[in-house]
Amino acid sequence: MSRGFVKEGDQEEIPMVPSRADLPAGITNYVTKVGLDQLLAEKQMLVDERNNLNMANENERRIALNHINAKLQLLNNRITEARVVNLNEQPKNEIRFGASITLRNQDTQRIQTFQIVGVDEADISLGKISFISPLAKVLTKKKAGDKVVLTLAREVRVFEIMNIAYK
Repeated sequence: MSRGFVKEGDQEEIPMVPSRADLPAGITNYVTKVGLDQLLAEKQMLVDERNNLNMANENERRIALNHINAKLQLLNNRITEARVVNLNEQPKNEIRFGASITLRNQDTQRIQTFQIVGVDEADISLGKISFISPLAKVLTKKKAGDKVVLTLAREVRVFEIMNIAYK
């Protein structure tokens, strides 16, 4: 039967689920072991939430269930595509995925440390930047002592690489 002949109140509400962190098509979903563990923990939390749904109103329960299932589908796709990078196998003297880099801003002399991680794990407040970010791209394959130039919309920042570590 066509959806045009269904009562308005009986139509299933399509859940609006925000997309996950952007990962351009064709780019491998690299993750650290910590990042994969975070994705798996998020999945378990959603499964637990789905299993513990307790709503009296069946319509509200169905909408909540659809929303959780949509989030799980996006998350499962991300987990399936994840490729864990073994940080012990990365070159110790060169910046690659998973590296923690200590930088000095040449203008301000401010020292900052960032780790290059997967898109889902990135959180600038924790010093974790995505491997597809502009800063990570200019740092990749550089060594301690090198200087890198990050060109932003309204300024140019020059950083000196002070240290590289894999934790």
